[in-house]
Amino acid sequence: MDNPEAEAIAPQHLSPSPPLTERQRERRRRILHATAQLACRGGFEAVQMREVAESSQVALGTLYRYFPSKVHLLVATMHDQLERLHGTLRKSPPAGDTAGDRVAQTLMRAFGALQREPRLAEAMARALTFADRSVSPEVDQVSRQTTAIILDAIGGLENATPAQLSAVRVIEHTWLSTLITWLAGRASLAQVRVDIETVCRLLDLTETGQGRAAAAHV
Repeated sequence: MDNPEAEAIAPQHLSPSPPLTERQRERRRRILHATAQLACRGGFEAVQMREVAESSQVALGTLYRYFPSKVHLLVATMHDQLERLHGTLRKSPPAGDTAGDRVAQTLMRAFGALQREPRLAEAMARALTFADRSVSPEVDQVSRQTTAIILDAIGGLENATPAQLSAVRVIEHTWLSTLITWLAGRASLAQVRVDIETVCRLLDLTETGQGRAAAAHV
């Protein structure tokens, strides 16, 4: 790979997480499932560590070893939800003519999935806004998963240029910001769509810039 920016990003996306035993993976799945259920019913406030431990049938001390706080827990839950969504999106990829169209379609589908469970979405978004440096590993996982979803819509990391990777970061920030503003009642769904479609046009502008640069060298 001769794209230095892509090389900087690739290890973050491709390197595996520390391996867990099957028993640990099952325990973690139960914890995240219980968290999502509690958040769906009552939002951020309903997610209490003791209730999560009881619902997932793990000892409270064990839960704290996996997730030191409910902010850690809810950010990890967001990563899990996005990972599941990514699997669904891969089964039915977007069909837009341009990279910008495909990414906009993908992100609106992701937004729609979160919209169906607004209390869960609000709880996860609040956790992201409350996250401090101690939650950086979990926040990074959410960021990498979001970026992977966007890159898949473009056509994969190996096809992304440095300009596109910069645009992807701006798109990711905008998508999260629109989610938070919609959850707070400060933006309508129509406004969210306009903002997402507008920022995704950055990808098409990078392609136009490449075409002009190539023509200039002919």
